[in-house]
Amino acid sequence: MELSLSRVHFPVTTLGPGRRLGIWFQGCSIRCPGCISADTWGPGQRRLEVDQLLAQLAPWLQEADGITLSGGEPFDQFEALLLLLKGLRRLSCVDILVYSGYPLEHLQPRLHQAAGLIDGLISDPYEEHLDQSLALRGSDNQRLTLLTALGRSHLAPYERALEPADKALDLMFDDNGSVWMAGIPRRDDLLRLRDLLQEQGHQIQTSAHRH
Repeated sequence: MELSLSRVHFPVTTLGPGRRLGIWFQGCSIRCPGCISADTWGPGQRRLEVDQLLAQLAPWLQEADGITLSGGEPFDQFEALLLLLKGLRRLSCVDILVYSGYPLEHLQPRLHQAAGLIDGLISDPYEEHLDQSLALRGSDNQRLTLLTALGRSHLAPYERALEPADKALDLMFDDNGSVWMAGIPRRDDLLRLRDLLQEQGHQIQTSAHRH
């Protein structure tokens, strides 16, 4: 089975505890206004077999303290997501955190199908007009649901308000020179980064409208 993939990065240190393997799905039907990952909305061009992806991830899984899946919208590719989760669980015993823009209630049937495969879920759409005061969340309506004993052990400490150490971003550089960010930026972080880079003479482009 094929999966539409945006990107993979290791290590990610801003989307859960430890040095994590980050996997971003490509394609999102929700498209929340103000989304930091608008470049992942469209269908994309990079499709690969789940088994092929798992083989590529295997070396990183030897070192990862956890795995975070985001997007895009992972549950828009549910059959591929389920196959990937089963493979990750087979290859590693670390916690798996999944981000989704769907309300928790909408996801319940699929969470039942994925029982034991997802340790923690952050659900609900991003609402740019709401406060941003909770760890790992872009807006305070989003919920952290702990689904396994491993999730409760590793991820329960994130059921709290933002702390200074949370206000960090990982920067990732692709071979083609593209720069990506991982983490939960504050509302003005991107503006400050844009101004800083422009002051240094860099040309700034965004992918927010590339669908």
